[in-house]
Amino acid sequence: MDNNQSTSAPKIKVEKVYKVFGKEPQRGVKMLEEGLGKDEIMKKSRLAVGVNDASFEVCKGELLVIMGLSGSGKSTLLRCINRLIEPTAGKVLIDGTDVTALSDEELRRMRMKKFGMVFQRFALLPHRTVLQNTEFGLEIQGMASAKRREKALQALKLVGLEGWEDSHPEQLSGGMQQRVGLARALAVDPDILFMDEAFSALDPLIRREMQDELLALQARVQKTILFITHDLDEALKLGDRIVIMKDGAIVQIGTPEDILTMPESRYVERFVEDVNLAKVLTAKTVMHKASTVVFPKDGPKTALHKMKETGISNILVVDREQRLIGRVTADDALRVSKTGEKTLENIILKDVPTVEADTIINELFAEQDFPIAVTDEQNHLKGIIIRGSLLGALAEGGSK
Repeated sequence: MDNNQSTSAPKIKVEKVYKVFGKEPQRGVKMLEEGLGKDEIMKKSRLAVGVNDASFEVCKGELLVIMGLSGSGKSTLLRCINRLIEPTAGKVLIDGTDVTALSDEELRRMRMKKFGMVFQRFALLPHRTVLQNTEFGLEIQGMASAKRREKALQALKLVGLEGWEDSHPEQLSGGMQQRVGLARALAVDPDILFMDEAFSALDPLIRREMQDELLALQARVQKTILFITHDLDEALKLGDRIVIMKDGAIVQIGTPEDILTMPESRYVERFVEDVNLAKVLTAKTVMHKASTVVFPKDGPKTALHKMKETGISNILVVDREQRLIGRVTADDALRVSKTGEKTLENIILKDVPTVEADTIINELFAEQDFPIAVTDEQNHLKGIIIRGSLLGALAEGGSK
């Protein structure tokens, strides 16, 4: 199970959190520690397991998705983290502070300053305008009217609702209402956003638009976000990392590509088996190390020798710092070798197709020429993609 390996202190740290519902829930924790399963515990003790030994960390600015089927414990875990539900055992640390040890008043202050919540149901007050709904959290904090109006207007601008301040919720579409909910959460300028099935009530088209809006917003504001969903496509699209839960327990944590290419159990395999990998995996997944390259000073016979050794008809040309310059074909190298030329400088072609490492591989099929060079922002050559490796990775589920 992969945990975050960041060298900086985590924004959120969840340590061995359990939640058991019923009378004397500590009995359930003991039974879980003894290896009994959720169903067996319910039969023996009438105790319901909500969360079973959950541990993970979240970095500042990370968008972490917690996903699973209905009853997997994902929403219960979220509510344990912000203590809307009291954990039966374990610790939750926010910036090093143990949330489970806070008094009610300390918890209230932390929620007001650090947390923002966005729910599946928009929870807007129908008699209030868009602006008044957005101000609501600031009003509870006791902020002066002029200041809270300023902050609310800024939040509405962030979510694209300028001009709708005086409208009422009934005048808005579902997507717009959810934007108001998001603006209300952002208005208090929280460190952490908790989003519980926030887009699940929206129709598919509006849902996709809201996912795009969230990603664009996150690029600007860089909040730490815990996002709950039961939808794998949504998790793959949004998550920097994904936590998959089953029967209250975490069964895998990893990046979207980790989940797709290295499922750690049959349960996770079943989750991902119908995913169109071409729409999810990236160039980094299918590229090979560019071990066979030439430099401009190399001669055509050197280039021909390297191409013959590796069975290719084009070879990439780089400078000494591995920046891509172009390519040389076998035909051109053979032609100039007969004229006595000693370098490749006059036959370097600049028409090399290039992509960045995070390019979705679905976009690569539009390319007619292979190999494709994978480069970074400074044009350093990071790898190459040949058609065979692209098709092979898809056939093998993304692993080369």
